[in-house]
Amino acid sequence: MTAGTVKRIAGECGFELCGVARAEPAEDFTRFERWLQRGMAGEMGYLTDRRADLRRDPRELLPSAKTLICVGKLYNTAVEDSGRAVSRYAWGKDYHDVVRRGLEQMVEKLKSIQPFDWKICVDTAPLLERSYARLAGLGWIGKNTCLINEPLGSWFFLGEILTSLDLAPDVPPPDRCGTCTRCIDACPTQAIVPEGNGFTLDSRRCIAYLTIELRGPIPEDLASGMGGRVFGCDICQEVCPWNSRAPLTQEADFERRELPPLEELAEMSEEEYREFVRGTPLARPKYAGFIRNVKIALGNRHTGSPAKE
Repeated sequence: MTAGTVKRIAGECGFELCGVARAEPAEDFTRFERWLQRGMAGEMGYLTDRRADLRRDPRELLPSAKTLICVGKLYNTAVEDSGRAVSRYAWGKDYHDVVRRGLEQMVEKLKSIQPFDWKICVDTAPLLERSYARLAGLGWIGKNTCLINEPLGSWFFLGEILTSLDLAPDVPPPDRCGTCTRCIDACPTQAIVPEGNGFTLDSRRCIAYLTIELRGPIPEDLASGMGGRVFGCDICQEVCPWNSRAPLTQEADFERRELPPLEELAEMSEEEYREFVRGTPLARPKYAGFIRNVKIALGNRHTGSPAKE
């Protein structure tokens, strides 16, 4: 089996990007540890508990692993102003299911050529996904900490197949952010902060973290920066020059679903909310968190505190 065969099959299974990295410790783990020590994970306990150390070596997840097959699936969808209340990754069906389905198809096709050990990872596994995607040649990690591909941009979901196959690894691309600071300048809550000679994301200030991961009240000094956003935030990607010509997804499961007016969302019962978010990422903040976000967005509208675009 060759890496070329793997990439061809990845394309057949709906992935626009595919590359190969060694299943061995990545030097980025030290940076990840430093990030945790600075408290930048906020209340995301799944990043700081016993699973944190598992990210040191992918072979903790599959002892026989020699290779990480990394894929990227485009989710970019045409946006209108009314759509910015919800991050575009959550407009359609739950990406975990969509990406996993494609990876399962890949495994079946690859196994028909050669048997091997494997484990599929989609977002929730203790794995430094962006680091291995970079090592696999899918893109570089930008100042906004998103993986950016030239020329396709950053609107990608990532997934991996840990495998015992011994494939030739790809080469990481150069960092092409240069002196651009558009993402840093546009962030309403100043969540992209200096780190050493570069930048990192302080999750505690990130609108995506505040609206999705944070339980309880949102700090007043950050709430106004949310503007009309009720789930996630795409500002740092929307202003990125590498996304100016990003292609649109052809995946039907990611098609945009219309969002009711904020006033209607604020009146939703818990039962109505559960039905509305079923099978989508919108279930993540739970009812209390979602309604909290909607009320803040309504308050910002009345006080004239829209987030920067």
